[in-house]
Amino acid sequence: MPDIEISQKLISFLTFLPIFFISLAVHEFAHAFTASKLGDDTAKKQGRLTLNPFKHADLVGTIIMPLASFASGFALIGWAKPVPVDRRNLKNEFRDDAIVSFAGPFSNFLLAVVFYICFLIMINSTSGTQSFWLQVVWYGVFFNVFLFAFNLIPLPPLDGSHILYDLIPNRFTAALLNLGFYGSIILLVFIYSPLWGYFMKAVTLILNLFLSIGKLPNV
Repeated sequence: MPDIEISQKLISFLTFLPIFFISLAVHEFAHAFTASKLGDDTAKKQGRLTLNPFKHADLVGTIIMPLASFASGFALIGWAKPVPVDRRNLKNEFRDDAIVSFAGPFSNFLLAVVFYICFLIMINSTSGTQSFWLQVVWYGVFFNVFLFAFNLIPLPPLDGSHILYDLIPNRFTAALLNLGFYGSIILLVFIYSPLWGYFMKAVTLILNLFLSIGKLPNV
């Protein structure tokens, strides 16, 4: 029945949307918090040192893309508004910028661990309601593992490009970091290339490592 399918799809969308918002907010908060601790309070002055998802929301990446994903049925990648970091304020420009850049993806990895602990606690329940919430919590695990791995890809505007430049500062990595709009095009080409399959295998490998800890079947 089409109406029933649409209703179930809408319920799933509205249920998983908070995880999407929370995961992005934690990611950006981690950047802002780490930068503040290392000497740059730019994000703090702009009100970004917060877990409030609305402070980190980007009109296209946080609002339009999820709605487009729901309407089209395609899995589209969303994003939050990047936290501003002035590396000149950091105590050690290259080292600290790498730490700030890594803090975002790492926070998603930690959040995935939290969701997985909740998943393990709930796994023994057999009720229908519990089964639904198991799916929600597992989505939290999957999405945050995905964000962790995705943001470490060394292509702009992802955190991995900053980390690459900070670890290997040269003309090539500087040019890569400053590609701007063209960097986003290269990233899109990557997403729709055969290389994306290898990336998703890496995500699956991490998920299976999680499952092996709980002695659960692989995905």
